[in-house]
Amino acid sequence: LFARGLAREKMGRWPAAEMDMVEALALNPDDAALLNSLGYSYVDRGKNLDAAIDMIRKAAKIEPESGFILDSLGWAHYRLGRYGMAVRYLERAVEMEPGDAVLNDHLGDAYWQTGRKLEARFQWQRSLRLNPSIADRERIEVKLVSGPGTSSVKHAESDSNGLPIPQQP
Repeated sequence: LFARGLAREKMGRWPAAEMDMVEALALNPDDAALLNSLGYSYVDRGKNLDAAIDMIRKAAKIEPESGFILDSLGWAHYRLGRYGMAVRYLERAVEMEPGDAVLNDHLGDAYWQTGRKLEARFQWQRSLRLNPSIADRERIEVKLVSGPGTSSVKHAESDSNGLPIPQQP
């Protein structure tokens, strides 16, 4: 179900993908990859945000050394407009997975929103050197010229999640 859900999501069939992933989660509620994938999908769509961040937090507790899960948690904070918190998670994610174009791109966006424009441009340039998809490359090239648009979702939520916040190096 999880694999089929991922395939359907890549094919642009989100409602069917969501149904598969929700059903898979009912069968295996402690699968960190599934929790992260479904949570990230919700965050990226600005949908079910409370449940999404709870899923990603649970995944991070199960696999605290996963750079991809920390990226999802950082991206969730970014989308919620908590840019400082996003930077903390995204820096740790990039430290753990330095060769991933998307993680570096996300960190660049968070740096930009916190006023760290030079560092943002550095991360986007780094991301371009890591062979992003064609669509990501085009989007990043636009950001290098004009910065990102704001993509946060206004949503009030407590930060008391019980998960240790990564310390800045």
